[in-house]
Amino acid sequence: MELEKENLLKSVIRDIPDFPVEGILFRDLTTAFKNPDALRIMSEELKKLYADKGITKVVGIESRGFIAGAILAHDLNAGFVPVRKPGKLPADTIKQSYTKEYGVDTIEIHSDAIDENDVVVLHDDLLATGGTMAAAYELVKSMKPKKIYISFLVELSDLNGRAAFPADVDVTTLVTY
Repeated sequence: MELEKENLLKSVIRDIPDFPVEGILFRDLTTAFKNPDALRIMSEELKKLYADKGITKVVGIESRGFIAGAILAHDLNAGFVPVRKPGKLPADTIKQSYTKEYGVDTIEIHSDAIDENDVVVLHDDLLATGGTMAAAYELVKSMKPKKIYISFLVELSDLNGRAAFPADVDVTTLVTY
């Protein structure tokens, strides 16, 4: 991505200290989502990354991963699959627990959401320690798709979240701090 575009995105991402707990600097992407230029840039850049990959499903992680994930699915003419917190999906699910930088959580996906014919992009807004996405990766991997890509809008590189994924997994981000 061009430096000018990355700088625009960084300029509209709000920093919130001590959220959700003391010591965490939260990068709030809602300010980027409400900015039409930033939203357009994110959409265009994500589409460029995956347009030629044969993507059949985009899996968005609750809840901010739903925003750009759904846009990406639309842009790629792919289906959208939500990964949610327990009890939010109405049909049969599989689940995975994980540790994140400020606690333990669990996520679920419908057990029939992905199959062996799918090429999947897992998408979330931000890569910190990688725990949430690593859990989502394991869920989707257990469904045996052809290929899995991982996508984030923002990466906090000092937290080394990429280490949560196997070396052969393609992980992309638009903005790095």
